[in-house]
Amino acid sequence: MFLCRVFLFKLYESPKFLVSQGRLREAVDVVHGIATYNGTETSLTEERLLSVRDRKKDPDAVGTKRAGFLDITRRNLSKFSTQRLTPLFATWRLGITVSLIWFIWTAIGLGFPLFNAFLPQYLSNADAGSDQGPTSTDTTYRDILITSIVGLPGSILACYTVDLKYLGRKGTMAVSTLVSGILLYLFTLSSNSNYQTAMSSLESFTQNIMYGVLYAYTPEVLPAPYRGTGTGIASFVNRVAGVLAPVLAVQIGKVHISAPILVAAALFVVSSIAMAALPIESRGKASL
Repeated sequence: MFLCRVFLFKLYESPKFLVSQGRLREAVDVVHGIATYNGTETSLTEERLLSVRDRKKDPDAVGTKRAGFLDITRRNLSKFSTQRLTPLFATWRLGITVSLIWFIWTAIGLGFPLFNAFLPQYLSNADAGSDQGPTSTDTTYRDILITSIVGLPGSILACYTVDLKYLGRKGTMAVSTLVSGILLYLFTLSSNSNYQTAMSSLESFTQNIMYGVLYAYTPEVLPAPYRGTGTGIASFVNRVAGVLAPVLAVQIGKVHISAPILVAAALFVVSSIAMAALPIESRGKASL
């Protein structure tokens, strides 16, 4: 990914950030670069940005003065308000969509680390009851490498399936998440090292499909002015759930060694149902 970032993709600096720092010429160049990449043109010039500043006469508007750290922090903190949340529930359809998305991110945030964060331990304990004893460290890391490599094509396949008529975004997410949950359950049925590696590899493949589509779908269905708020909260609940996952794993792991995996499987299945229930399908739509 690092090599692709350096040699295949050119990521521009945010024009908004450049403007806030008074670097108007660079901001204009970035906008023109993006327009060229998308095969279009823009009439934006540095003079037009300056005219906006002169017209607004607002200290926080476009200007040539660099904003200090305290100024930026104060401006960002002033944006925390329920006024940013209310529009996300402007209609019942949007409100249900937002609520389900936040629930999905929470459930996945809890279920994902319950399995993946402890995968090395699960794989190293494979064959523990056999004559050969626990799996060696070398074999464990080999199995983890296999699992990671098998998962890579998942995101590529998702690029194709999200545009299929009878699958789309929702179908791709729901099916891949459901299959991930089933594979997690199957993982617990045998302690054979090769069997567990096969199940974890297939689960990694379907899991990458799920995550790839979920990351794209979430901002697609949120209103543009409040997209940052909606996706930010989704990320927040996902991280909070991820922090709680190890604590939960320790507690339920005392009941049975497979309990954390089974809980993760249940969370994935419930998430797939929530994905299927999403009222908005964004396939083939430029705007919602």
